[in-house]
Amino acid sequence: MHISILTFDGFNDLDSLVAFGMLNRIALLGDTEWKVRIASPTPRVTSMNGLTIDAHEDLSQLARADAVLVGSGMKTREVANTPALMEPLRVLNPERQLLAAQCSGTYLLGRLGLLGGVPACTDLTSKPWVVESGVDVVPRAFAARGNVATAGGCLASQYLVAWLMAHLKGVDAAREVLHYFAPVGEKQEFIDRALGHVLPTLPALAETA
Repeated sequence: MHISILTFDGFNDLDSLVAFGMLNRIALLGDTEWKVRIASPTPRVTSMNGLTIDAHEDLSQLARADAVLVGSGMKTREVANTPALMEPLRVLNPERQLLAAQCSGTYLLGRLGLLGGVPACTDLTSKPWVVESGVDVVPRAFAARGNVATAGGCLASQYLVAWLMAHLKGVDAAREVLHYFAPVGEKQEFIDRALGHVLPTLPALAETA
C-alpha cells in the first residue's frame, strides 16, 4: 500500500506531518507493505514555519500511489499558477486512487477538475479564493463522496486519516490508530467524533463497524 502526501515549499507543518505520523502507525505495527511518503517537486522543502524536511519521492511517483493526500501551505495559489508544478498532478485519478485534500489543498483538486462539483471543505483563510475558483465550499470539517475527501482546519487531518484508514485497512484499523493518538481520558470521544464524520460517507463499511 502506497500513500503519497503531496507537500510543496511553504507547506503547513500540521497538515502534512500530523497525517504522516498517524498514517505511519500501521507500519510501526509491523505491516512492511504499508508505505507513507512525502512527495515533493524538489528533494527538500521548507514549511511555512521554517522546518526543512527531505522528500521521500518526487511527483513522478504519484501515479503509482493507492492514495494521495494533498497538503496545504502558504504558496498554494502560486503552485496552482505554475504549469510545471501542476502538470505532474494531472495523473491523479479518483477512479483508481483515493484522493484527500487538506485546507488549501482543496483548491488544487478543484483546479485539476477532480471535485466534480461536489461540496468540499477548506480552511477559513483559504475559503474566499477557493470559492472564487468555483468550488462549492461547505462550512464543515470533513466531506467525502466516492474516492475524494476534503477537510477544513489543520486539526481536521484526523478525519482524513480515519477516512483513508477505513478505506485501506478497515474500520477496526482506523479505530486503533485514532485510539493510539487520542488524548488520555478523551479517547472514546475522540474516536466517536472522527468516525461520526467518516462512517456516514462509507455506508458499506459502516454496516460492519
